[in-house]
Amino acid sequence: EYEQIDIWNVNNGERFTTYSLRAERGSGVISVNGSAARRAAPGDILIIASFAVYNEVELAKYAPKLIYVDTQNRIVRTAGMIPTQAAA
Repeated sequence: EYEQIDIWNVNNGERFTTYSLRAERGSGVISVNGSAARRAAPGDILIIASFAVYNEVELAKYAPKLIYVDTQNRIVRTAGMIPTQAAA
């Protein structure tokens, strides 16, 4: 909770930094509040990114975690990397 996050709005191109607040587990609630609320509307597709700083020892054990959700914000799959696109 209160972790700094970046939000990238796929629908309108907005990108902004804000912080997370805890919602009820399993509720599927993604709420953008305050002045940031002007940058997202209900139904927009959002990419929510968090970042961390690791030392070399911690980094050796690190693996990214991607979480994909459906239209109700229920987890449908997880991944450890973003698939790359082949050059045309």
